[in-house]
Amino acid sequence: MNTIAHNFSLINSQIKQAEIACGRVSGSVQLLAVSKTKPASDIAAAYQCGQRHFGENYLQEALSKQQQLAAFNISWHFIGPIQSNKTRPIASHFHWVHSVDRLKIAQRLSEQRPLHLPPLNICLQVNISDEETKSGVNLAELPELIAEVRQLPNLCLRGVMAIPAPQTDYELQRLPYRKIYQVVSALNLPELDTFSFGMTGDLKAAITEGATIVRVGTALFGSRNYPA
Repeated sequence: MNTIAHNFSLINSQIKQAEIACGRVSGSVQLLAVSKTKPASDIAAAYQCGQRHFGENYLQEALSKQQQLAAFNISWHFIGPIQSNKTRPIASHFHWVHSVDRLKIAQRLSEQRPLHLPPLNICLQVNISDEETKSGVNLAELPELIAEVRQLPNLCLRGVMAIPAPQTDYELQRLPYRKIYQVVSALNLPELDTFSFGMTGDLKAAITEGATIVRVGTALFGSRNYPA
């Protein structure tokens, strides 16, 4: 068994164990393989294991890999910060966008989504830890942004994404996800069925607090070489 196949098996086992531990339905949590900075060959290896959803942060790198892997039935997720001048290719080449943090970006994605494609699945990024270095809407402003984005054509608002400040304590890991889940659930909007929560270090805490998508990169592909 190659390294990626071995890691893929381990990660899925961890997800299943976390589902069982908190009484979640088996298969209710989807693995999003974060493949930024990794070659197309690594994505192909994970694809051969059965992985279909891949997350990318860097637009030009992602577009290159999409060309190389055009024969593969991959669902591409954009999970990085979005600049206004990058919305058109993102709207045209991705199935999901997890990192919408303001109305202007949502409007541009809606206007620029090609009409021959289905509505673009999006999540609103919440800056739950109020970190200046991270994108995202403040939790108090989230309901208003949800109401505005729901009105846009060519988008399908699916839920929220968050990257809390790192914590090693399990209970502290759970808290920010719980806050977001409670706010979204209180809106009573069944279409908001997606909680893009958790990475390798806080996988169990995120699943316990409602994650439906967990974003895992290093634990699957190994350490990254970031672009200069």
